[in-house]
This record gives sequence, structure tokens and C-alpha cells, in this order.
Amino acid sequence: MPIFSATAIAHPNIALIKYWGDIDPELHLPANGSISMNLSGLTTRTTVSFTPSLEQDQFILNGEPTVSTAFERVSTILSRVRRLAGISTCARVESKNNFPVAAGIASSASGFAALSLAASRSVGLILNEKDLSRLARIGSGSACRSIPGGFVEWQPGHDDTDCFAYSIAPPDYWDVADCIAIVSREEKSTSSSVGHSLAGTSILQPVRVADAPHRLSLCRDAIRRRSFPALAEIVELDSTLMHSVMNTSAPPLFYWQPGTVEIIQAVQTWKKAGLPVCYTIDAGPNVHVLCPGYWEEKIVGRLRQLECVIDVLPSHPGGPAKIDKN
Repeated sequence: MPIFSATAIAHPNIALIKYWGDIDPELHLPANGSISMNLSGLTTRTTVSFTPSLEQDQFILNGEPTVSTAFERVSTILSRVRRLAGISTCARVESKNNFPVAAGIASSASGFAALSLAASRSVGLILNEKDLSRLARIGSGSACRSIPGGFVEWQPGHDDTDCFAYSIAPPDYWDVADCIAIVSREEKSTSSSVGHSLAGTSILQPVRVADAPHRLSLCRDAIRRRSFPALAEIVELDSTLMHSVMNTSAPPLFYWQPGTVEIIQAVQTWKKAGLPVCYTIDAGPNVHVLCPGYWEEKIVGRLRQLECVIDVLPSHPGGPAKIDKN
């Protein structure tokens, strides 16, 4: 049997309406739907090679062999692909990111989206967008949102077949900049997977989940109308709700650092001064500062002036996961 290989590129995404908590941890069926935006400036590039001489799967992340929980999740995706293709060959996976991993920038989303596409194509499977999204979801829930392009909605569904993500607006529909303020490149002490498992211990989670359809509707409408003020209001509210659940879980999770709070306060000051800007934070200390695309340069400049900010990664709406033919 020859070596089958393919390389795919995917973008992480920033959740505008957050996913936090599963009703099925193994299938990553979410407690509520979510909406996100792919980030064009950030990429994961993954090559999958099914090789007969290998005795077990291998996973190389940013040049380093990995045998942690991430390896187990990678093997789970590879096993699904093997079953679909009717093969038993082991694979070598080599993945590289151009941004910090496990720091609240959705590296697992782009990672498992790229893995799912590369693995399936390497054995000749041509999965449609829905089925690719379902496959990526098994590795990491938010990865299903990095398969389609632009602004994406993930419908929670009821089982594996109807839980997937789809695009609600293409990348060029609305130029929203995400200026990611990096306050730490360190890997967070509590993974998102563990955090999801704790969501149900918070007394606030049922309230957050019950109101999710309303917030989704407001976010969808803001995107449809390209209304940044409307988007800013609902995005900040939803972010605060998710972190309130984290803070009141048992045990509580505190992903923020002093620099995180400093950026939040700066953004609020800029808003009061009339700047079109807002913030949202995933499971990590780094802050996603959103603004209309034409304001990117000014917002990046202001963020760089803050002592707590060690770097700023600007990005715009990104496209779908794709095969790298180079």
C-alpha cells in the first residue's frame, strides 16, 4: 500500500455567541448554538500521511512530538477516517500554527478542522461541508465552525447527524477586524475540555443556555444589517455571561489576568469616547478587540501602547478550511 498524504489549512475562529458546556461530551453536542467569525490572519497547516510502515499514529505539533490528551483526540479523528475509508493504516500528523496555542485563540478549532480535511482527503474521501463539520466536531466542538467560511453558525442539533456548522455570511460580506491583544503566550492551566465539563456545576449555566436563542437572533440580525453597535452590545454581553459561568463553576475557573482587565477597561473608555470598538474573550487571558475594518490601524496602535500587551494579532473574516496544493 502506498503512502497517502494531503495537507490542509484552516483558520481559528472567534465566537461572537459562545459555546460553553456539552450535553454529550464524547460527541461534543453543545448545550446551546453559537455564532463565530473565522480569522484570516491566523492559520493551522496540517499534513496527514497514512503510512504502512508505521506501527502507531504519530502527532507532531509545531515541531514537537505530542503524546498528551491532544494525541488521543487526533487518533480519534484518524480512527473515524479509517472506518469511513475501510483501512487500518496508521498515520503521521504534522501540524503547525502561526499563533499561540491553548491561550484562548481557538487553536484546537483550526487544528481539528485542518486535520479532518487533510485526513479525509489523503485517503480519497470527498466529504461535503456538513460531514466535514461533523467530523471536526468530534475532535473539538468549536472546530466544526472552522470548516465553513466567514461568519458561521453552529446548530446544536439532537445527535451526531444534525449537529454541524454552516456559513451565514461569506468573508467579504462585512469587514470586521479582530485585533487580538496578547497578554500571555503560556498554555492555560485548565483546558477548555475540562471547562466544558464543569459548566453544569454553575447555577448561572441554565439561565445562560435558556437565553441563548435570543442572543443568537440578535447577533444574526446585527450581522445581516452590518450594524457594529448592535454586534458590540450582544458580543460583550455574551462574553460576560460565559465567564460568569466559569467563575461560578465548581471549582471556579479564572482565565483572566491583570492585563485582561486592563484591556477591558481601556476598551470601555474608548467606547465612551465614541470609538466603534468592543471586546470578547474566549477561554484564556487574551482579549479579542473587535472594530470595523477601517478602524483596525488606530485600534492596534492604541492596544500596543498598553504596557500589558506583548503583541497584537490583527485579523479579518477568513475563508473555509481548504486543501493546500503547494
